[in-house]
Amino acid sequence: NRPQDVIGLHFFAPANVMSLLEIVRGAKTANDVIATSMAMAKTIRKMGVLVRVCFGFVGNRMFFPYVREAQRMMLEGVAPERIDRVAYEWGMAMGPHGVSDLSGLDVLNKVNKEWTEKPNDPAYCRMIDVLVEKGRYGQKTGAGIYKYEGRNAVPDPEVAALTKAEAARLDVPQLDISDEEIIERLLYSMINEGALILEEGIAYRSSDIDIVFCHGYGMPRYRGGPMQYADAVGLDKVVAAMEKYRKRYGDLYWKPAPLLAKLAASGQSFAQWSSAKR
Repeated sequence: NRPQDVIGLHFFAPANVMSLLEIVRGAKTANDVIATSMAMAKTIRKMGVLVRVCFGFVGNRMFFPYVREAQRMMLEGVAPERIDRVAYEWGMAMGPHGVSDLSGLDVLNKVNKEWTEKPNDPAYCRMIDVLVEKGRYGQKTGAGIYKYEGRNAVPDPEVAALTKAEAARLDVPQLDISDEEIIERLLYSMINEGALILEEGIAYRSSDIDIVFCHGYGMPRYRGGPMQYADAVGLDKVVAAMEKYRKRYGDLYWKPAPLLAKLAASGQSFAQWSSAKR
């Protein structure tokens, strides 16, 4: 009965370690409630980022495409340990498959099942479903995308065989994928989702998204976060790469967001767009 007093506080696991706190305002949340929540975040030494309501909020909504592409590349014949190595060498604290195993494949599977707007794509995160069906939930069961010796991830030939069989069943072509493509598909898929988030007003400015990923997802600060990374690469180059993948995969995932396309065409950056809003 008091919608003005309702606010969400989304801590990141493990909450005693991770510094990010997504502060989720509702449609009617009052300014004093927002201000109190931001002050509380500072008091408990968290990095508070104000966001609006959508499935996954900012961080997880952008994390889904990252995992999606990692999963798709597995089906296309890229070993999960190679994908994780390339992501780690780029600067991520962990690769996408290691993170998925740490979070729990059963958790990701449950999220996908509850997602009412999940893409109509039988290959979408399919290996997560296959592994969960076999009781491989990740680190907590000693086996997921990797098998585990203590906390050490070890490539598993059983997963390679399962992946190959599933790719054949889904008629997924086996591709020769470069390290450059791995990074482009992992990062540019996130950046495009970030552009949609900005257009929809879920995040107010691009730097808010960057803070979410540097403080909640192990993205290196020297990269500046996904949106700053896009600005550094050049939005025209991001769009050009996306159009390349769009020709291969179609519009479902690789159609550039209107804001991204507009800024690329005009030679602007996300940072400039965000500054113009103030």
